[in-house]
Amino acid sequence: MRSTAPCQFETKRGKNKTKSCNRDAMPQRVMFEGAGPGSQVPAHMTRVPISLIGPDADYSDKTVKVRLQRPAMCTGKVVRIGRLVSLASDNNLLKTVIQEEDSPPNASAQNPSINVVLFGGLAKDFNQAVNQGDVVVASGFTVGRSPTVHKDKLHPFNLLLSGDEARVYVCPPPPPPPPPDPRSLPADKRCSALHAEVSRATKAPKYTYSGLDALKAGSVVNAYGVVVFFKQPFKSRGTDLCSTLKITDQSNQRIACSVFGEKLENHPKVFQVGDIVRLHRFKVQFFNSSMTLVNTFGFSVLAFDGAEGGSMEPRTSSRSFHLDQEDRRTVEELRSWAAGQALLPPTPTTPLSAAQPKAYFDLTCQLLAKAPIDSTCTLLRVWDGTRCAHTLLKVTVEPDATEGPSSFSEARERLIANILVYDNHVELAGQLKPGDFLRIYNLRAIPGSSKVPGHASSHQQEEEEVDHLAFHLHGGTAYGRGIRVLPENSPDVQEMKRVMEAVPDEDDFSELNDSQLLEVWSTPPESAEAEPMECSAERSCGHDTRTVTLSDLKRSDPGLVHHVRVQLRSYEPHRLHQALKLYCSKCTSMEDVPNDELVARLFSEASEDPAPCSPPAWALSGRVAIPGERPAPPTRAVGVHLSTRLLGEDRPKELLFLSGSTLEETRRLAAGYQNVVPVRSSGGHMALLDLSAPFLFRGLKRYFGCKRCSEAAVREPVCAEGLEPIDEKVLAEALGVQLLQFVLLMKLELQDASDRLDVFLWRDAESFFGVSAEDAAANQEAQNSIRQTMASLCPAGGSTDLVSGGRPWMDLCLTAYRTEDEAGRNQTCYQICHSIITKPASTHSNANPA
Repeated sequence: MRSTAPCQFETKRGKNKTKSCNRDAMPQRVMFEGAGPGSQVPAHMTRVPISLIGPDADYSDKTVKVRLQRPAMCTGKVVRIGRLVSLASDNNLLKTVIQEEDSPPNASAQNPSINVVLFGGLAKDFNQAVNQGDVVVASGFTVGRSPTVHKDKLHPFNLLLSGDEARVYVCPPPPPPPPPDPRSLPADKRCSALHAEVSRATKAPKYTYSGLDALKAGSVVNAYGVVVFFKQPFKSRGTDLCSTLKITDQSNQRIACSVFGEKLENHPKVFQVGDIVRLHRFKVQFFNSSMTLVNTFGFSVLAFDGAEGGSMEPRTSSRSFHLDQEDRRTVEELRSWAAGQALLPPTPTTPLSAAQPKAYFDLTCQLLAKAPIDSTCTLLRVWDGTRCAHTLLKVTVEPDATEGPSSFSEARERLIANILVYDNHVELAGQLKPGDFLRIYNLRAIPGSSKVPGHASSHQQEEEEVDHLAFHLHGGTAYGRGIRVLPENSPDVQEMKRVMEAVPDEDDFSELNDSQLLEVWSTPPESAEAEPMECSAERSCGHDTRTVTLSDLKRSDPGLVHHVRVQLRSYEPHRLHQALKLYCSKCTSMEDVPNDELVARLFSEASEDPAPCSPPAWALSGRVAIPGERPAPPTRAVGVHLSTRLLGEDRPKELLFLSGSTLEETRRLAAGYQNVVPVRSSGGHMALLDLSAPFLFRGLKRYFGCKRCSEAAVREPVCAEGLEPIDEKVLAEALGVQLLQFVLLMKLELQDASDRLDVFLWRDAESFFGVSAEDAAANQEAQNSIRQTMASLCPAGGSTDLVSGGRPWMDLCLTAYRTEDEAGRNQTCYQICHSIITKPASTHSNANPA
């Protein structure tokens, strides 16, 4: 028995003095006293082995000491806590299975496991405070025959705990090691650390993972793999849905996986080829001359983005899972390996602007409206913010049959695609709601198609629409064909929404011609299709020093400035939004910009907090309706707090404190106010959100604060009446927030005829690109300017040959300096300084418009 503090449940209310407990959701009747279970269990009691439990003994002065064990399907023992059942008011029932703590692994014939049935308040307390893996001591029980002995093969009798004499003493396992400080983690890993912290489990299980080349038929295994093929859940012959995957790992073995389950949310949330999955409790079977994996009882699947540098937040419907540093390392290793194997598709989905006749493609889009055509076909009206280059088929349906808006403006209609889904996909289409974000797999673009089920068309109409393009999702599941609803915080959805937000208002459509519209709509952020501009780089310094080769530079002493003439061979990160960092000038720390998944969750948690909030004396409180979106949801109002002084100065839109809103709602409201500060309730008072979220929204720009250096509190900003505008610096000072600065950080690999050299671009990055990092965080044109520059300096897929590669030569100024690596060893680093990009006047774009 481990010497950790036990807790006691009491059915007799008020009998014991309550002590605090550090476990989640502990009821007041849970007690922690003494150094071990022995200090709680009365000394006159004696232990009775489970195997000796029977109907003819007196157990009033005896105990049964057992250990709750996590489900271990590989050993054949299933020990678990059942679901709490409410029988009537204040009357509950819970069934659990407990196993002899020191029973040998092969002692199943001696009945070391027994069902325990708890009643009343004891059942409720047990459900709230006990986890699998805890050691419990039960006393004051009675014994009854087990009606399920032939089914579960456990002990022929049950322990029944009810009434005032029933007791359960609990000794939780030792606490896990403290999680890493979220402040020291990159943003994409911080959200995973936070998620792991709220897991109910008090002891992290240790799992062993099998390589895909080491699977043995009949065994139950845990495994990791990179998805090379998948099908969305489809109806099987029985009552279950079935998902199929094919995965691989560094062994290059490709293994098929099948997941069966009635509920859609329990199936793997795989969005694209290249995603990484973690499988727990899958059975290896030999089928059609090859190994396959099939889920068993208690299975779980986590899915991760497969792109290097992607989020570590797993996709799962499970509310309790364990993810440690070893898991993160495995995911990163698989990401790096998959990138080298070219397993990830170069473009996971195709926008409408790039759809071509006769092609099959995957489409990420938003559903605007839908309507049934007949029992075998449904019309989906979707858009993605881009405009198809081809004339699209028009489908007319009755307005009364349409769910969602039945008509749109002429300008908006040019952006909407009509998709006809058939056969087995009709059932899922019936569950979709206007406003859902979708990924449609294996969509077919059919030219010259004007045939719609149930719609007769005239000969004249067929001639008019002979060149029209139609989109069909055929029946069946071949090639992964299907529809998946994407969460709003998905990176692909966030990227698409940025494209949608860049679409001009409908009143502005008439001022742009088609070529200008295509230029706006068909260039999403980070698009690899942007036309590179001709450019090079030159020095802007006044140093009087000769140009040296890279090999000579490497032999030089640090602390000097050097001039070089080089080409750009490669650069990191390839996803340019990852080059944006947040820098604190006070503590000189640098961190990743928190991703929208983490920020959206922080806003969601704050908006769901029902605690009341008392506004400060200087604020006037009320509620405001959220501006509508496309398509418009039901109107919702959120709490707002305005400065009475600013109201008196007729400056009501200059500052707004906003409570109870989601991230998306805050973004929409920020368009109508100069400064929006999201707040939450803390101890009955108004407080800022966790500083992993922006503390301020100014239009499209977001501002973050340093967690280490800030002393945040909600206070009214003080400024000269009617003179000083309220900006991010004024608000940061008033709120006690140390403002973080957006910076650009990249690593470039330079080359010349003598050598190669890795250098950093940081302090002078803004002057190098002619773009501020703050603008690059919010301004599409600034992002395009940086992307086009890098595409010109380092063409994608181009040769790295100095002569034939076609890469421009750059005259750069470099500074060399000493620093220490993570192991404390001295190393020499190089940084680009006093250098700027030069562009021909005809292609120069204003990346920072006034």
